[in-house]
Amino acid sequence: HRSGILPSKVETAHSTMMNADMDAVEAENQVELEEKTRLINQVLELQHTLEDLSARVDAVKEENLKLKSENQVLGQYIENLMSASSVFQTTDTKSKRK
Repeated sequence: HRSGILPSKVETAHSTMMNADMDAVEAENQVELEEKTRLINQVLELQHTLEDLSARVDAVKEENLKLKSENQVLGQYIENLMSASSVFQTTDTKSKRK
């Protein structure tokens, strides 16, 4: 009679251990899934940030080119005014005498 009880206890213990192992694996999988989800969200956020920064760099480059062009026009305008003005011509002559 005792030998009939012993396999039942062993089976129960074995079944309990298997269930505990399966629960541990399931919990580990859940943690891995949560970590993967967190990493994917972080990557997506970084991609959006990179896109925003790239667009900003392009806008700044465009504005820089525009300002350079305007500076050249203003520089040429000032140069023309200075060459047409007698005040600056006399200054140039005085500096040549020294």
